[in-house]
Amino acid sequence: MIFSHISDTHLGFIQYHSEERENDVYLAFNEAIDTSIKDHVDFVIFAGDIFHVPNPSGKAILVLANALKRLKKNNIDSFFILGDHDISRIRATPVPFVYHNLDFSKYIGDGNPIFYKDVMIAGFDKRRKAEIESFEQDFARVDAQAKNHQGHRILVLHQGITEINKFAAEINSTDLPKNFTYYAMGHLHEQDLKKFAHLGGPLAYPGSIELTSSEGIKETQKGFYQVDISKPEAIPTWIKLDTRPQFSVKTSISDLPNEIDILAEKVKLLARKPVIELKITGEISEPGQVQAQISRLFDLTLRTFWKHISSENYNGSVFMDRPLKIEEEMHRIAKDILGSEDMANFAINELLPLLSKGNTDQAIHAVTENFVRFKKGVKNATVS
Repeated sequence: MIFSHISDTHLGFIQYHSEERENDVYLAFNEAIDTSIKDHVDFVIFAGDIFHVPNPSGKAILVLANALKRLKKNNIDSFFILGDHDISRIRATPVPFVYHNLDFSKYIGDGNPIFYKDVMIAGFDKRRKAEIESFEQDFARVDAQAKNHQGHRILVLHQGITEINKFAAEINSTDLPKNFTYYAMGHLHEQDLKKFAHLGGPLAYPGSIELTSSEGIKETQKGFYQVDISKPEAIPTWIKLDTRPQFSVKTSISDLPNEIDILAEKVKLLARKPVIELKITGEISEPGQVQAQISRLFDLTLRTFWKHISSENYNGSVFMDRPLKIEEEMHRIAKDILGSEDMANFAINELLPLLSKGNTDQAIHAVTENFVRFKKGVKNATVS
């Protein structure tokens, strides 16, 4: 028996206000689905952040519906939990529940195990730091159930683990239930696979299926896991997806013309136009000359921009062509001002879209609900 473990699809994500980047996400997602069908997996697990925002576009909703329909036609079941991007702070039914109600996919984020043939699958939706203490009792309950199950046991979570990324973590690996044979994780966008002596099986992050704004521009690979559970030990194999190339290159102002020549030849060999960022060191007396050099790449790339770096710790940037990476910059500024990753995510991903559409009443409700959560978290922290 084999299943696919896919996470952080962020359907509907639009970078640089570019339709091409939105379609890049759909292409990667559909490739993961088509590969799963071609390889005759038995089922698919979606480990959260299915959509990029809680109120996704009609196109994103339709892309997921068509993918789930293809799985169903091939007798492949799927199971999902919700990530922080799927959950609205406004009292509303999460969009993915529609697929559960239509029997296109099965929701498993409430912690109640389901059984697929001889496989036990239990999942929990994303919980914020103020809610983490509630995991203790829930983990103990499903761990007892897993201990008594003879077949494979899969735990699906959308949380950061301290031993893998301490800056994006809410729990330690030692907090997890011990009796599962595979830990299907979501939330962290980098692919990672760990085996801990105190856990009953591998803990795997497939990573996001495409680069998002929070990851910056870099040369990397994206994909998902196919997991063989035909034997007592779960064996995950990472499957690479065909994503748009992205490069971040450091060069000096004196070597810029030569670097542009090298990049121009390199990108001509690529099937899709890449995104390129140039980090330029040295004294720039005339920015117009830099722009003239950079413009040689405009027709060869989807986006090209540059930043002047006066030192390794200098974060200032100058964008040419158009204000790219604006989402990342907004998130960084919000995090600096608010001093919290969760608050920055709320401000940029939830509050700003409501205000930009003039939904003042919903925005006020969201702020009120967020404040109630904050007070609850502070109260719990004080008591502990």
